[in-house]
Amino acid sequence: MPPPIIGRPVPDEVWEAVRAEFALPTLEQVRRRLAELMEDPEPVMRQLVRVFIDDGTYCPGFQFLPDGQLHPAVVSLFRHAMELKIPHNYFTTWMITPAADLRGARPVDSLPHLPRLHHALEGFAAQPAGTR
Repeated sequence: MPPPIIGRPVPDEVWEAVRAEFALPTLEQVRRRLAELMEDPEPVMRQLVRVFIDDGTYCPGFQFLPDGQLHPAVVSLFRHAMELKIPHNYFTTWMITPAADLRGARPVDSLPHLPRLHHALEGFAAQPAGTR
């Protein structure tokens, strides 16, 4: 998969890959599931990575632990991505794309190495427009 390029449309095959490997439930499906798990899902809803695809809003499954809670490393990275002004769709694409800063590993497969991931995310955000 080519590296994400902020400002260019994310190819449909990226969303297909996310859906196939991690699931890509709708925002409403996630809201219903969280309401089953907790009394007030709104604080969690505000932390969700959301992707905006032509026909709706979806939540990449890589951000959820098996029990339905949010993965703390993904929450931390996503918060940092928002500080760096990286849009949701490009953050998601970055998460599943092999990164040179991670010796060819995908960020999603490197979650135990959070400091290295934050550094790689900063490198992604710092690339000149059209090359990131």
